[in-house]
Amino acid sequence: MDLHGKTVAIAGLGRTALALAKLLQAKGAEPFVSEMRSLEDVAEEASALTAAGIPFETGGHSEAMFTQAALVVPSPGVSPRIPPIAAAVEAGVPVWSELEAAFRYCQAPIVAVTGTNGKTTVTELLRALLAGLGHDVILAGNNSRPFSDAVQQAPAPDYVVLEVSSYQLEGIVTFRPWMGAVLNVSPDHLARHGAIEAYAAAKARMFENQRTGDVAVLNAGDPRTAAMAQHCPGAVWWFSTEGPVENGLWLDGETFRWGETAVGDVRDTLLPGRHNLANVLAALTLIHAGGFPLETALEGLRAFPGVEHRMEYAATLNGVDFYNDSKSTNIDSLRVALACFSRPVVLIAGGEGKGEPYEAMRGYVRDHARYLITLGEEAPRIEQAWGEVIPHERAADMQDAVQLAAVRARPGEAVLLSPACASFDMFRNFEERGQAFKECVRQLQQEPRP
Repeated sequence: MDLHGKTVAIAGLGRTALALAKLLQAKGAEPFVSEMRSLEDVAEEASALTAAGIPFETGGHSEAMFTQAALVVPSPGVSPRIPPIAAAVEAGVPVWSELEAAFRYCQAPIVAVTGTNGKTTVTELLRALLAGLGHDVILAGNNSRPFSDAVQQAPAPDYVVLEVSSYQLEGIVTFRPWMGAVLNVSPDHLARHGAIEAYAAAKARMFENQRTGDVAVLNAGDPRTAAMAQHCPGAVWWFSTEGPVENGLWLDGETFRWGETAVGDVRDTLLPGRHNLANVLAALTLIHAGGFPLETALEGLRAFPGVEHRMEYAATLNGVDFYNDSKSTNIDSLRVALACFSRPVVLIAGGEGKGEPYEAMRGYVRDHARYLITLGEEAPRIEQAWGEVIPHERAADMQDAVQLAAVRARPGEAVLLSPACASFDMFRNFEERGQAFKECVRQLQQEPRP
């Protein structure tokens, strides 16, 4: 589609929409941004649009702007089924995700990663490994740097590593990564997708436009992910922590193997937990599939410290270790976090819910946590689901939660922030939530000890 001189309606105003609007403007299109929130709520982004001379509206969507546009692009957090976009579809206006729109202008090979859990760790690790191999690499997508911003870098990098969400993938048309990986699929975002099958289908769209010479990397131990192999046009590579695989890396006790050949072991990574061994195997499989030297990449793996807000060690206070796992936004990520500990845990959980069945975690919480602190909108539902199997109390805010946890925790135990919920009831994002947790811990450290 030639967008030069044509109106592109962008629904939602955040950093992704702002980056896309600037990209489209630079390419000769005429972006228009429409935002439901008030001008006061998006003052910073609106100011940037004004400075760039890009028209916008706040406080609601004008349906005519969508139905008369040449293209509509919902921001990742905006459902493509809201009334003005549905009206545009009925009028024959194409609807793309930002991922699709930015892809049209990308000049570098793409290594894309999606999955319910682990994609941030894997993409951060891939960036570090590729950079350590001497390549110019950009990390973008479903993180702090929008894809639309990354494609404007000149000259183009050697590679773009993309963290991709199901929201972004459901709106693609031609998006085609050179290498793509799906790490796992467990219930998440069901309020948007409706059913786990639809959610998995959105993830599987990663591979639909691949061709001979492209690579799909799949988790052999995850049934929904493994089933995608039959729909992959490119070469399929595997990783597994469950047993041997053909054409991939697998975990044999503490050894990483390619076939029967040992290529590394668990001592090559600083990342805690079995789930991170799967993340490491996924990243190394992508490296090997791409033709990069695996032995040299292992040197970079040994130096990789991990990712902020993902099982991040925060401090030790009175013999208690505090961990920030604010990226835990669903029950599966909470399960993974709790599995990292062989000692009692005081768990801080709660936030904005996603409609998940907390009851399914009742036995797991009972077996892996000693005490529960709840907070946020989901506190009542979590207490109802787990309250009979673990002592608990409710916190008013993050500071209260950290103080209560510090009182309840015993020397040798751990305090774990792993909310199993989104953050938007109290914070702008999970990063802000994690920073708040760490700041509260720092304040406790500074208080005089009795």
